[in-house]
Amino acid sequence: MTESVEVSRQVASMLLEIGAVRLRPHEPYQWASGWLSPIYCDNRLTLSYPQVRTFLKNKFMKLVRQHYIDVQVIAGVATAGIPHAAVLADMLALPLIYVRAKAKEHGTGSLIEGKIEAGQRVLVLEDLISTGKSSLAVIEHLRSVGAKVIGLMSVFSYEFEEAHRNFEQAKVPFHTLCDYPTLVEEATKKNLISVEDLETLHSWRKNPMTWKR
Repeated sequence: MTESVEVSRQVASMLLEIGAVRLRPHEPYQWASGWLSPIYCDNRLTLSYPQVRTFLKNKFMKLVRQHYIDVQVIAGVATAGIPHAAVLADMLALPLIYVRAKAKEHGTGSLIEGKIEAGQRVLVLEDLISTGKSSLAVIEHLRSVGAKVIGLMSVFSYEFEEAHRNFEQAKVPFHTLCDYPTLVEEATKKNLISVEDLETLHSWRKNPMTWKR
């Protein structure tokens, strides 16, 4: 869920201004999943803008104080979630770990990097949420070693109904700083999209798996 409408608007405006979000309704991007999408979100760019990076870390800190005050370990999702997790772990003076999408093919073959003990309360950081499946795979890795995942936070969420169902079934609360509807609203205010584009963006979100321009 998006925690604050005002924060979501501020983050959306920042993402658009720095080019972290690109809208291309007439020339869709192709995701790794094969889906076609009129939007591409690269939150890694926020790391190159100290003012934006600071804003995000302060809002993450606020969410921790409101919802996850008993967290013991911060976990970043490789790769884009790691920097945000590192910044937050440093602010909280807490241990940091990160989780790979798949085990490395050399050395120990680890999926989880860093020290984690059974029973520890872990908060996961992602850069964005689409269906939630990759995030929940990370959570399952953590649970498999006995960690207690208390929640997940992300910079951005597409707010797909499937993601909400997946997190609910996994019994994992999640909070995001910005969401797709707010982003589209801000892009409209900034005259970055036309009325026709707005219809395209709304239709894509209803059924992204089968959407075609």
